[in-house]
Amino acid sequence: QVQLVESGGGVVQTGDSLRLSCTTSGRTLGIRGMGWFRQNPGKGREFVAGINFSGSTVYSADIQEGRFTISRDNAKTTVYLQMNRLKPEDTAVYFCARAKTVVAESTVQGYDFWGQGTQVTVSL
Repeated sequence: QVQLVESGGGVVQTGDSLRLSCTTSGRTLGIRGMGWFRQNPGKGREFVAGINFSGSTVYSADIQEGRFTISRDNAKTTVYLQMNRLKPEDTAVYFCARAKTVVAESTVQGYDFWGQGTQVTVSL
């Protein structure tokens, strides 16, 4: 059983930064890709960023504008999402997920375990 626990969310102002963390337990982090998604009420889960087993990264072109950075620390079984220059439209619940393979897909179908999510609220 793999458990994923997100942390680091909160209420911030436009232009602020947040660093989300996703800590894993159970099976290792290192043999799978990992991803971050976000979701607002009534909407589907939206891909934000992914990091492959190799360490290469992929970002949603619709969101990023160079503002977000995903990274991983395999020794600590933790994945991070650094978010800078936050905007009100970044407000959502953010989820981390473990990919089914070594590749971090951009669709929810590519992931088999999910965390409970952490709320990020960006005010004007």
